Amino acid sequence: MAGKGKKTNFLIQGSILAIASIVSRIIGLVYRIPMQQVIGDGGNNLYGTAFEIYNVFLLISSFSLPLAVSKLVSAKVAQGDRKNAYRYFKGSLFFAMISGLAVTLIVFFGADFFATLLHTPFSSFALRVLAPTLFIVAVMGTIRGFFQGLGTTMPSAISQIIEQIVNAIISIVASYILFSYGAKVGAVLGDETNYAQAYGAAGGTMGTCIGAVAGLFFISFVFFAYRPVMKKLIRKEKKHPADAYRKIIRIVIMTIIPVLLSTTIYNISSVVDNGLFKALAEHQGYSADVYGDLWGIFTGKTKLLLNVPIAIASALAASTVPTLAAAFANKDMDTLRRRIHSAIRFTMLIAFPCAVGMGVLSGPILQLLFDDDVAISAQMLSVGSISIVFYSLSTISNGVLQGIDKMRVPVTNAIYALVLHVGFLAVLMLVFDMNIMAVVWANTFYAFVMCILNHWGIRREAKYKQEIKKSFVSPAISACIMGVIVFGVYKLLALILHMNAIPTIAAIIVGMLSYAVIMIATKGITKAELETMPKGNVLIKIFEKLHLM
Repeated sequence: MAGKGKKTNFLIQGSILAIASIVSRIIGLVYRIPMQQVIGDGGNNLYGTAFEIYNVFLLISSFSLPLAVSKLVSAKVAQGDRKNAYRYFKGSLFFAMISGLAVTLIVFFGADFFATLLHTPFSSFALRVLAPTLFIVAVMGTIRGFFQGLGTTMPSAISQIIEQIVNAIISIVASYILFSYGAKVGAVLGDETNYAQAYGAAGGTMGTCIGAVAGLFFISFVFFAYRPVMKKLIRKEKKHPADAYRKIIRIVIMTIIPVLLSTTIYNISSVVDNGLFKALAEHQGYSADVYGDLWGIFTGKTKLLLNVPIAIASALAASTVPTLAAAFANKDMDTLRRRIHSAIRFTMLIAFPCAVGMGVLSGPILQLLFDDDVAISAQMLSVGSISIVFYSLSTISNGVLQGIDKMRVPVTNAIYALVLHVGFLAVLMLVFDMNIMAVVWANTFYAFVMCILNHWGIRREAKYKQEIKKSFVSPAISACIMGVIVFGVYKLLALILHMNAIPTIAAIIVGMLSYAVIMIATKGITKAELETMPKGNVLIKIFEKLHLM
């Protein structure tokens, strides 16, 4: 029963973070719709480019900190050494403040250089506004990692939602106000469109900064409320020698560097895509306005929608690392393999229906959210939906490898995948003249290569053999059947009602219900597995009343 309880808690904590990530992404999607109406595809190009540069420095300064801190803290707590777990947190916090401040200054004063490097000089306005966020997120991420290492994701989840709500409100208001102000500035300087879009994009990034401040305030409040409890637990524990802070900082850095390299290389493909696509498009004779608008559609619509389901894998990976680290530290290989299987299976249960649903309803979804009925937009989302499965799987497998202390494996894999990705993108653009679709296919290819390489790594390092039928075959077949149903429902209702909104929403709801029914009817998911999920018992009662279980 103890093992079952741990497994249940592991999935529940992962699910809490996943739900928070999904809610945050949905809020992010909702506020980007009115913001898109204000700044347009050209403004989205500036906004997206600024974020891609910001994300690289975020990766360098602090993105790996929550994962590294949760891993170090959970390993010490599993050994009954909360005293040093707390010292590791304090050492990590000091490192975060130094690294966060350093990259904030680099990004703020180097904004013009980085923006010009990516052939998007007007994105420097938004990038400067984003710069202070790097320091704030570094501190906040360390505190989140501390709580995740203690086995609770609730503070991280709530702070994430608060952060995004504030972000949404400020982004909409600030982008509207600054877009108008930028138009006036541009009228004086003789370039109204570019300055309006640049100031509008800066308004959007202002929301990110102020939202991060709100998230930091909340999680700091929780931390200071919990600190007396932590100190009381430390006093009750068996005395352990205190690790020197010099040693702690060294271990923190040695833990962060492999995670940092892996996540940076894994995520830097977006920046590489941005610079390479625009350089090659310019070489092929496309105007800056044309390739800028296409990139704006890709980053402001396609990637924005695809990232919603991928957030589940990211959240589950974040909760997987500390639990795997604890099992690995205790040399409990059976628990380790069970948790790897649970994490991968749970991720695939979500990824397959999301990929199929988004692929089938790409056009209607874009029309519903962005009033966009342009063929290239629907084609980008439809093709890009394939990458949901591969990105979800490669993200969770990255977390597994990091959790079992095989940090170098995802680094090496990411380097190989990135090299192949760049070559693949260049061939698709220069040989096949696929333009922006080359970026969509290259992203899918990159995630696919990462999946294969990470699978080999997990099999070799954890002596783990992945079960195929229930984790992949069953959800894939069920999702395909669901896709046929969704397509039929949408087409039928659109034919009867002569509109898009109601048929799209109805098709999505029918898709969710039909996928659940198919999975249960075909034994693709069992009663025991439902019990491990949040509100699983409620779902079981519903399915029992419907005589499906």
